[in-house]
Amino acid sequence: MNLAVTALTIPLLASALLGAAVFVFAGVVARALATEDQEQDDEWRYDVSRINELRKISFLYRAFQPLMQSLAAINRRAFRDQLPEINRQILAAGHSRYWTAEEWLAKIELQALIWAFPIFYLCIEMMGPPGVVLGGVLTIVAAVLMRRRLARQADYRLFLIKLRLPYLLDLLTLLMEAGSTFLSALREACHEFRDHPVGVEFGRVLAEMNMGKSRTAALESLKQRLTDDEITSIVGAIIQGEQLGTPLAILFRTQADFMRIKRTQRAETIAGEAGVKMLAPAVLIMAATVIVILGPFVLAFMTGDFLG
Repeated sequence: MNLAVTALTIPLLASALLGAAVFVFAGVVARALATEDQEQDDEWRYDVSRINELRKISFLYRAFQPLMQSLAAINRRAFRDQLPEINRQILAAGHSRYWTAEEWLAKIELQALIWAFPIFYLCIEMMGPPGVVLGGVLTIVAAVLMRRRLARQADYRLFLIKLRLPYLLDLLTLLMEAGSTFLSALREACHEFRDHPVGVEFGRVLAEMNMGKSRTAALESLKQRLTDDEITSIVGAIIQGEQLGTPLAILFRTQADFMRIKRTQRAETIAGEAGVKMLAPAVLIMAATVIVILGPFVLAFMTGDFLG
């Protein structure tokens, strides 16, 4: 009888413990994935607000917040010299300003760790134990490629901004010459280019001015976000002209013409470099053509069938 009770009790106890473990695990996952705002005090109000916004926009941050914060603390010490450039690239690429550079690196590292599981499985399945080394190398390569992707996104977005900036300056010139104030002209231009990165960036300038920033300070913030030599020189010229009292319509027209000249010069430079870059493929194609034409004759001569 006692043995029967014991045999019945052990499975029930194991089932109860397993159910409790599943319940606790589900509660932890539900709390991790919840987007409700965390409590905050006055001292850490901004940082907690930033974290709350990150939890809303990033599933990865919401699901792995403790791990990402630990990785960010390590990145803050390990990549101290690279963090300012990464932060500039985050802003230039148009990503949310709530990301810090160390947290963005933590996001890349976490994505690489997630990719590591299928990578290691495939490498070990194909090569056996030596596949561990290849899996580690491929995981590091994946992290490096994701890091380079951020730089490419920033460069491409800057290219798009420089491509459309002359047209935005032309529109500002026409509106101001027609009697609009700078704020109303900028508002109309941002609405016209609302789906383009140049409209987004100047929309932030407009928002900062509406919140009380001076025109010079808002343009300085734009120059810091888009750390590009060409854009920096243009925005710097506008700021200097405004400080000297030059009419903004004349400044905008001058800078738009300047950007068109720079774009023409850049196109001529690229066209001049194209000939040099095409030299190596042209030589390879010529060599392949010679081999295809003369190859049969050479083979026939070597085998003695040339005169046969």
